[in-house]
Amino acid sequence: MIKHHILIIGSTGLVGAAAVEHFSRIQDWQVTAVARRTLPFPDSVRQLQIDLTDKSACVEGLSAVRGVTHVLYTALYEKPNLVASWRDEEQMATNLSMLRNVLDGLDRAAPELRHITLLQGAKAYGLHLGPTPVPCKERVPRHPHKNFYWLQEDLLRERKAHRGWTFSILRPQLVLGTVAGTPMNIVLAIGAFAAIQRELGRPLCFPGGAYGVYGASDSRLIAKAAEFVGTHEICGGETYNIVNGDVFAWKDIWPGIARHFGIEAGEPRPLCLADAMPRHEEVWERIATRHALKQTSLAKLLDRSWQFADRAFGYGFEYPPHSVLDGLKLRSHGFNEFLDTEDAIAYWLRRLQEEQVLPH
Repeated sequence: MIKHHILIIGSTGLVGAAAVEHFSRIQDWQVTAVARRTLPFPDSVRQLQIDLTDKSACVEGLSAVRGVTHVLYTALYEKPNLVASWRDEEQMATNLSMLRNVLDGLDRAAPELRHITLLQGAKAYGLHLGPTPVPCKERVPRHPHKNFYWLQEDLLRERKAHRGWTFSILRPQLVLGTVAGTPMNIVLAIGAFAAIQRELGRPLCFPGGAYGVYGASDSRLIAKAAEFVGTHEICGGETYNIVNGDVFAWKDIWPGIARHFGIEAGEPRPLCLADAMPRHEEVWERIATRHALKQTSLAKLLDRSWQFADRAFGYGFEYPPHSVLDGLKLRSHGFNEFLDTEDAIAYWLRRLQEEQVLPH
């Protein structure tokens, strides 16, 4: 018997796709996925292609949905210059209008709506602007910089005052997942970089900056957390960091990544991936053709993920800022799932290989 109907907005992103996979496996959940494009989801999942920047299309498209009880909002608009756009006010306004369009559509289509889960991220703590506390905790005041997180959160709080639903906010960092063509897929960037270095007969030298300590969030874990906060009253109105539970340094886990591809790790050698890797289109096409991979275009495969990888690896920083989010608040409220980050990276690399996105 169906008890819940979840609308997953941004279903073709890393978190959205993992959430579709998670909720579609639970017997009493119905899933409707919303994005501009479709993915090969299970037949039980209804997919709607909607441009969230188009208000009329959004309201019209959502009017076809009935009985929605939960919403997981993972949609994200990013500009081509990824890192610079994090401070771009037009980007902020677009992300705000997208959420507003969805809420306007839901006002008409979802009278039974009970809970909305909104995603933020480590940039809520000003990570992209400079050093942050170690660890970052949800109880600290808002970081005083302009960003669409605060705009979206304020919109939800304003709407909630006159609606019957509540909401929760999840803050992951460095999301691990499988979808290609997204702007921030660190696992895919690692895998493509390793495959190209192997093809060229080179060791897999860590391309980032100096030693830094980081955390990560597996998209499977985020999906489970979305189920938890959406079904537990204690979570209403709360903000939670959602992280794997461990910390790591890239240089320490890099040898394991190299072993996964059967090559030597080599000594660290800083390299701007966003500049260097697009020059290897012919190398990737050769790899993709020989291994019958789904995507022969390196540019289409990685989108802006090279830029994101440079940032995640601390390239260009003499002293990369540590990035550690505290996950104890969510645990204290009853969510006790965790994952080993090194194992999670290996899992997603295998998935990408099995799905013929990366070569074995």
